[in-house]
Amino acid sequence: MADTPNIDLDAVDDVIHGRLRLGVMAYLSAVNPASFPELIDKTGATNGNLSTHLTKLETAGYVRQEKGYKGKRPQTLVHLTSDGRKAWIAYLEAMKTLLGHSISDG
Repeated sequence: MADTPNIDLDAVDDVIHGRLRLGVMAYLSAVNPASFPELIDKTGATNGNLSTHLTKLETAGYVRQEKGYKGKRPQTLVHLTSDGRKAWIAYLEAMKTLLGHSISDG
């Protein structure tokens, strides 16, 4: 049996790895910015749950929320930051490495 390299689970960003936050980051990596209602629609989250997870992403510096108005209605746009894009790419690389070990070892 060949020696397999250790898997570095610390390389997996816990802020992104949560299911809802992962969905938000994936969506924002393709559609940036996205409105709050658009993210609710795409993720299936409730207002409160999405708000909580966006706050975690914002605290990490991965997203920025822009509050304003569209006509007379309040609107929140969520932007993926440059640090967020870097973290997203690093997350994907870490997962690719992890899955590469899992697939080749199986």
